[in-house]
Amino acid sequence: MDANIKQLCDQVRETAYAIHKYHGTGHLEKVYENALVHRLRKAGLIVKQQHPLKVYDEDGTEIGDYYADLIVEDILVVELKACKTFAEEHKAQIIGYLRSANIEHGLLINFGSYKFQIQKFVLARTNRSTTTLKTLSFLFSFASFALFRGQ
Repeated sequence: MDANIKQLCDQVRETAYAIHKYHGTGHLEKVYENALVHRLRKAGLIVKQQHPLKVYDEDGTEIGDYYADLIVEDILVVELKACKTFAEEHKAQIIGYLRSANIEHGLLINFGSYKFQIQKFVLARTNRSTTTLKTLSFLFSFASFALFRGQ
């Protein structure tokens, strides 16, 4: 994995975890999204929020739109959730975003669980017409002990 994308993923992960520790669970997804955008921009990163992505049929006809929660530095799609745990449809959603955006790397982050959850996806293009998904799916579950101590 390219050092720049690894460093960027680490920075987003650490920032998201700090937000999870500070704000805890129970907020709407938009609160976590705004906090992450604010902190990443404050760190000097280029972040596009609710960025539209076009979906095309095989003949190039536009058939719909997605709105990615965040695109960071034009190389990382970040999809946020505030739910009990990841579901298969959340994973399918970020895979669709990666394909539509033609971006190789994505993070799925859940702020709704008492344990911080993040999963990384890598979309590998084997040739121009074939796309495969390498789920370098790293699932991190960090216990937020500060939440339980009231800090």
